[in-house]
Amino acid sequence: MRSVAFLFLLFCLVLVHACRRPEPVVTKKPAGPPVAAKPAPKPAPPKPKPAPSAVLVPADTLEDDVPLIGPVPPKREFRAVWIATVENIDWPSKKGLPVAEQQREIVEMFDMYQQTNLNAVVVQVRSAADAFYARGSEPWSEWLTGQQGLAPQPFYDPLDFMIEQAHQRGLEFHAWFNLDRATFGKTASVAPSNIVYQKPRWMLEYGGRKLFNLGIPEVRTYIAGIVANVVREYDVDGIHFDDYFYPYAIAGQTLRDDSTYQANYNGMKKADWRRDNVNKLVAELRDSIRANKPWVKFGISPFGIWKNQSNDPDGSATNGGQSYYDLYADTRKWIRDGLIDYIVPQVYFSSEFTRVPYKTLVEWWTRNSGKCHLYIGHGAYRVGRGSERDPGWARATEFPDQMRYNRLQRIVQGSVFFSAKNLKLNPLAIRDSLQSNFYRHPALVPPMTWLDSIVPLPPRDLKAADTPEGVELFWQQSAEAEDGDGASAYVIYRFEGRKPRLRLDDPRYIVARCQGESTTRFVDRTADPKKKYVYAVTALDRLNNESREVTIRVR
Repeated sequence: MRSVAFLFLLFCLVLVHACRRPEPVVTKKPAGPPVAAKPAPKPAPPKPKPAPSAVLVPADTLEDDVPLIGPVPPKREFRAVWIATVENIDWPSKKGLPVAEQQREIVEMFDMYQQTNLNAVVVQVRSAADAFYARGSEPWSEWLTGQQGLAPQPFYDPLDFMIEQAHQRGLEFHAWFNLDRATFGKTASVAPSNIVYQKPRWMLEYGGRKLFNLGIPEVRTYIAGIVANVVREYDVDGIHFDDYFYPYAIAGQTLRDDSTYQANYNGMKKADWRRDNVNKLVAELRDSIRANKPWVKFGISPFGIWKNQSNDPDGSATNGGQSYYDLYADTRKWIRDGLIDYIVPQVYFSSEFTRVPYKTLVEWWTRNSGKCHLYIGHGAYRVGRGSERDPGWARATEFPDQMRYNRLQRIVQGSVFFSAKNLKLNPLAIRDSLQSNFYRHPALVPPMTWLDSIVPLPPRDLKAADTPEGVELFWQQSAEAEDGDGASAYVIYRFEGRKPRLRLDDPRYIVARCQGESTTRFVDRTADPKKKYVYAVTALDRLNNESREVTIRVR
């Protein structure tokens, strides 16, 4: 497997200049009004060399006989990884890392994900009322610079940098927020400008932390405003929340929100009132995102169990913690009410864990995901760490078995892995398994027709020429579609023969994806000069709707 990965990386390096982008991409969709920024930044340090603007596939997949045999891999599949910044779990590797090292680390991560054929990253940009971005009201994160409120020196905006680097590699960027924490612990660095000092009455103390009191309407509006600001100010593809709403219970401690409950009493029992607070917050978040950029996706990754069947006949045949009762998160309601675009239940259990078997819980979600997209959250950090309670993780077959099972479920449209560190460590060769098997071929992100159902117009005036470098394709940018969208990328397919059947549903025929609407040239260096080909080129908009193809014969 390591040799396959090495050959794949070598091939990508050879084709580093396959696509050309002569001018910067112009974003078609309008942004909202600007907000007040932090003090004027100092000049940024030189950025690393941009990544290749084409996502390419290994040479061995381009030279197969036609027609290709075997099962057709999915052409549409969400493939993402969580990158946790809290406590420097994944990035940066430590507090106060020099800016050049911060940038090098994230670029190396994104390069690895591109080589593994992932198509999205979910990056934690707010972990405790702090920020990994410049254009906002909350202080800089201590996990970035070592002290909350201290800006990086020399100055740069990490979120701008990460979005640009991700998009160059064909990766969607989903900004991940924690909404409950105002401080992370008693020893956390807390800047004078932190909201805990500005609005002390908004806080609850629990587990050595200060938490936002979600029962106060102004608190919910504040959190929605923090998210809306990032949506306005940055070119994110999605907004993401994890499983923290009300806190996980700690023995011997009580969450003291009685006075808030009495002041905002609405006739509900206290547990139902807390769930209603979370429901209102999720709805307010959805509305704030839609009001600013309707094309930005909204997803949540809850604890995997909604309810156990022992407590509700509609629940899953499991015996574990329940988000409905323990975190006051009615995840199924959000789906049924259309409040979110995708859900990523954290199914961090092996198939041998008798209390919560992996397949049992996934199957429940396939019956309860409604119209939103269902992606499964995998516990990559548990691979190779079998225990007496959950022995399945010791088996080398557990992770690939989970992937195979997901592929058999029509409703499951992708996977997200926790976390980045574990993909890099590659326990039991899980990344090798993705790169050489499950993700050997590229996949497009599934479209969300409720956000955008209008396909882009195709590229224009496609031409081809034999050159010493290979077959050169060049075309004109797509015109704007009726919704004003241009192309955000182009997909190049190659078929062998004079009159081959165009199998656009088979990603094994994809030779490249060129990023940016002005990337209008591709050189196929793997083409056999003795063979006849038909090339097809399509356009993608930013919601991954695909245009009809334009084709050209070569030789």
